[in-house]
Amino acid sequence: MKREVLGFLSLVLGVTSSFAALKQGDTAPDFKTQASLAGKEFTYSLQDALKKGPVVVYFYPAAFTGGCNLQAHTFAENHDKFAAAGASVIGVSLDSISRLNDFSADPQYCAGKLPVASDEKGEIAKSFDIKIADTYNGQAVAKMKDSRGNEVGHSMAERTTFVVASDHKIVATIGGVAGDANADQALAVVQKLAAKRTAKN
Repeated sequence: MKREVLGFLSLVLGVTSSFAALKQGDTAPDFKTQASLAGKEFTYSLQDALKKGPVVVYFYPAAFTGGCNLQAHTFAENHDKFAAAGASVIGVSLDSISRLNDFSADPQYCAGKLPVASDEKGEIAKSFDIKIADTYNGQAVAKMKDSRGNEVGHSMAERTTFVVASDHKIVATIGGVAGDANADQALAVVQKLAAKRTAKN
């Protein structure tokens, strides 16, 4: 069983080679869902967030798993840099809101800085053309254990990040890289967008 858990965690930590998600130039679909920030639930609306500036929408497999823990930590650590570039970040997974309340408040991961949204039915992921996996190496993903020793409890969305401009257009799609690199690449994109806005003014 330990080998299965390690295999799963390395999958979530590692890269995903192929994705068929929405691409640069596509229009990001609007969504509204329950989310958590610092353990407190609220209703998140992409449309409302975009009124304030670009939004990094990042889909990740599951809270409390290797790569997702690292990715959340990296986004949280860089929270001020995203804000300085005029951008906000929202993580989206198929986790329940109760799991996300714990994850968003955990000082090792979201650290009360990074909001994470619940997409339990996978409808938001599907609208962004994100692949959803029910099994890994013949094992049901939902039955695998997370880093706390609890069952994951759901299928997993492929790790893919979108940088969405205020006009709802996707300016970058980032996939096929590990969680921390994914967050770093998203930051580089929003910093370039900020530099372009400054140059225009």
